[in-house]
Amino acid sequence: MTADELKRMPKIDLHCHLDGSLSKKFLQKRLARTVSSEEIEVSSNCNSLEEYLEKFALPCSCIQDEEGLEEAGEDILETMSLENVCYAEIRFAPLLSVTESMDCAQVIAALLRGLEKGKKKFGVEYNVITCAMRNHSEADNLRMIQTAREFLGAGVCAVDLAGAEAQYPMSEFMELFRKTKTIGMPFTIHAGECQSAQNIEDALTVGADRIGHGIAMQGNERLKKIVRESGIGVEMCPISNLQTKAVKNPMDYPIREFLDAQIAVSVNTDNRTVSNTSLTKELQWVQNRYGINDKEVLLLMENAAKTAFLEETKKTELCRKIRKFVIE
Repeated sequence: MTADELKRMPKIDLHCHLDGSLSKKFLQKRLARTVSSEEIEVSSNCNSLEEYLEKFALPCSCIQDEEGLEEAGEDILETMSLENVCYAEIRFAPLLSVTESMDCAQVIAALLRGLEKGKKKFGVEYNVITCAMRNHSEADNLRMIQTAREFLGAGVCAVDLAGAEAQYPMSEFMELFRKTKTIGMPFTIHAGECQSAQNIEDALTVGADRIGHGIAMQGNERLKKIVRESGIGVEMCPISNLQTKAVKNPMDYPIREFLDAQIAVSVNTDNRTVSNTSLTKELQWVQNRYGINDKEVLLLMENAAKTAFLEETKKTELCRKIRKFVIE
């Protein structure tokens, strides 16, 4: 597809972080000053995920009150509407916005109010995935997940585990996610972004419905078979994975391998601002470098629809919307 066709095609973004995707316009308004691209976008010589994550301090400082969270919800959906994203699962870490005057429930509610305003203005359907952070205590993470559970089906669709994976392996969070499973909360987990296939295996063991990134599954036939046969979605984010050096050489990126293995791969943005990307740009990237044809672009979008945290009728509706565009 041409860049224009990709932009016009209804798209689904399942892996997009709020703080890493706030527009420069929003940040400048909140900070009341000019913000340079260097402050909010990762440089071309980024060496690691840890270095990449340093870019999040500034946007996080802008969502420390209810007004900031509401405006952030509107802002991200406006950005998505500009390239015809029709459904998004937006993830954020509520505990990073908790203050003395705003508890976890208030944080989540404020973002949902903003997203609802954004949906009405810009026509983008949404759900929220709340992130437990690897550097937080199990007790704090569990309390956040229990709070998020109260919003399940009312704007929140799942939880996630995010942060520096290499420093905090999945093995440290098995009990947390066993408890998450017990209370009936769906979850996806960032796993395999940092060369650890064991993190993916552990995430699957505790019942993850999707895997974020999953790069370390490359070349692991046994693990790929488990993921394929379980229908687990793999949220791939090509441009950020190359920026964080999750994959050193662009030609070693495993999207072709995973598609050929019939894994339910989707392509996502991860952090629109930090990575200076969009879903259109990500799809162009995989088309140009990995021989992804038009039929496979459609498959990537349908995989996203089928592995979204949605009821079946809504998944079918999204698939129909994407196919209708291709036919037209």
